[in-house]
Amino acid sequence: MTLVNSMARAFVATALVVTAAGCGGGDPVAGTVRGPIVVAADLELSGADAAEGRAFQRALELRVDQLNGSGLTGGRTVRLEVKDNRSDPAESQRNLADFSRNRAVSAIILGSCDLCAVNAAKTLNDQGIPAISLAAAGAVASPVAERRFLFKVGPNANDNAAALAAELSRTPGLRKLGLLHTRDGYGAEGVEALDRELGKVGLKLAAKTAVKPTDDDLDERVASLADKAPDGILVWTGAEQAAQASAALAEDDYRGRLYFDAGAAGDLFLAGDAGNTPDGTTMVFTQTMVIDDVIATTPAKAARKQWFRDYTARFGSYHGIASFAADALQLVTDAAVRVDADPEAPDRAAIRDQIETSQMDGLSGAIRLTPDNHSGLMRQSLTMLVARGGRWRLAG
Repeated sequence: MTLVNSMARAFVATALVVTAAGCGGGDPVAGTVRGPIVVAADLELSGADAAEGRAFQRALELRVDQLNGSGLTGGRTVRLEVKDNRSDPAESQRNLADFSRNRAVSAIILGSCDLCAVNAAKTLNDQGIPAISLAAAGAVASPVAERRFLFKVGPNANDNAAALAAELSRTPGLRKLGLLHTRDGYGAEGVEALDRELGKVGLKLAAKTAVKPTDDDLDERVASLADKAPDGILVWTGAEQAAQASAALAEDDYRGRLYFDAGAAGDLFLAGDAGNTPDGTTMVFTQTMVIDDVIATTPAKAARKQWFRDYTARFGSYHGIASFAADALQLVTDAAVRVDADPEAPDRAAIRDQIETSQMDGLSGAIRLTPDNHSGLMRQSLTMLVARGGRWRLAG
């Protein structure tokens, strides 16, 4: 057995122990046949956000298979129920109502739609069913008093901005910087966070350009931004728009530096239009996306390498956001096992309480949830990636 495989198995064997630190819960009765842990997923499998939704679905299906083969689910299987919200908040609300009425559902995983998650908060509270969102906006998990049953896994605007500002401060010659951002909640969070964090390191944005998340022709606005920001441009959009912006800048022979927020993370390999992303483009994201560049010196890193290999082997490439979905499923499963509730009518409030105090070194990085903080991914889980040779690599 290789060192990496043995460390990965050691991580899996200790995962529930780590996440259950400080939590109660009894052991299942030996030999008892238990019902499944049912986890629902409301994902964007069609519509504007379909690329993200499909990546999440693949990750969830793979993680279900891994968990069911681990022997660490309290003698129960994990079952996934998926509905397509068509990237439509109204359809998402209908899906949530259906899931809530199904008493076998322990918790819900929500996809990348910020507004879907924000709109869901009251329904989740009223129905008393916990949910973990994979959306980017901080408003998904805050204010906590209004999000008692809603949690978040994924990078936060404040953390992303701090990491980008630190990287920019180390790069000489950056005076006129521009920002391309989406005209939505997460884009507004980005503008505010970048203004604050860049100010701390003596930098400021010379120009800002907003685009609708659904815009697919950015050429004119990107060209105008490039004229005002010759030294560097920050792109705070989703993956498809980031690729479009990068292609437009390459077409204009832009010579400044290019930086991506974590929301731009998509496929590992920069194929198609994204192939115009020039070498040296920098993106803040988690190490898992380029874990094949990392030496597995800990069980957690070994587990991330194995996850990367398994996902790539099954689907042909790796998608950056996949680990967030896998970690969300792990959090829900661990909580359900610790509660050890009736599988036909799980104690959703108790599962919520367990999620709220979860701690683990997940596939995305360190995750800590507390009663005061429902957004779990910690800042130290972020690092800088660089485009090199048609794919993302670990910077440095």
